[in-house]
Amino acid sequence: MENRTKKNLLLAGAGLGAVLALRSFSRKKREFAFKDRTVLITGGSRGLGLVLARMFAEQGANIAICSRTEHQLEAACEELRNGGATVLSFNCDVSDQAQVKRMIAEIKDRLGPVEVLVNNAGIIAAGPLEEMTVEDFEQAMKVHYWASLYTMLEVIPEMKARGEGRIVNIASIGGKISVPHLVPYSGSKFALVGMSEGFRSELLKDGIYVTTVNPGLMRTGSARNAFLKGQNEKEYTAFALLDANPMISLAADNAARQIMDACRYGKAEVTLGLNAKLASLVHGLFPGVVTDLMGFVNAFLPGPGGVGKEAVRGYESETKLTQSPLNAPNQKAARENNEL
Repeated sequence: MENRTKKNLLLAGAGLGAVLALRSFSRKKREFAFKDRTVLITGGSRGLGLVLARMFAEQGANIAICSRTEHQLEAACEELRNGGATVLSFNCDVSDQAQVKRMIAEIKDRLGPVEVLVNNAGIIAAGPLEEMTVEDFEQAMKVHYWASLYTMLEVIPEMKARGEGRIVNIASIGGKISVPHLVPYSGSKFALVGMSEGFRSELLKDGIYVTTVNPGLMRTGSARNAFLKGQNEKEYTAFALLDANPMISLAADNAARQIMDACRYGKAEVTLGLNAKLASLVHGLFPGVVTDLMGFVNAFLPGPGGVGKEAVRGYESETKLTQSPLNAPNQKAARENNEL
């Protein structure tokens, strides 16, 4: 009996070693170098998109970024070029398919076909459901779902022809767990997660690795550019202070490094931040409990009123608390990441 137990343990150990060796080989085989690659980052003029553009540039990639905010686009482009990067910038609304087609055609002409696509463009409208309109839901779907579809459809044929490519879709933990006061955002991110996972399944045979990224809160400074509805000052204060708390949120550089790693090795999915990972795990086991817990959280959030259905930017909703040292990490990130 003792000999049999030892034999079984040896077999189990050998099997585990083989699995780990195969995993290491597969990881190495998948490794994708970014040097001289053409990388398109939507929403690349500020926040996480700009941090990623810097990191891809450091790896020797040729960068294309796009945004609807021209002054931020110009500042980001200048910074990247001053750092020695080859960069193209486009004032492009990625929710418009015709504009996407023109942009990607020009990138191909000037830099070569897109080899790495990062769908990062995003929009956030925060406020109680009573103040949300159908247009808020439509806009969130246009930017997060349809825009990502348009860019993927344009780059996939060339990737298939080469037999390789990388696509990174920046979703959210809000695409796994619906968050009160962010219902249009969460709904559209859920849609993006489903599409991203489906594209990965169908494109693996072509050597194209689609990665779904689900970040929790990140200190990118982006809260300043969020849209707030209802009691906008209270909404912004809650949003900004949670975002600024290093116990809850992830530093932008840390998040970007994990995204780069996931892209390099073609990972299927990555969830960023310990809190987001834990929340996703618990929601997977007890979805009803987590949903009801979110209902409890909602009871403590600001109610309707204030500016009502009007959308007001975060930087227009400052309070003493958001201008205090409590929000200093966000203020620093906003300065560093072109969010001002």
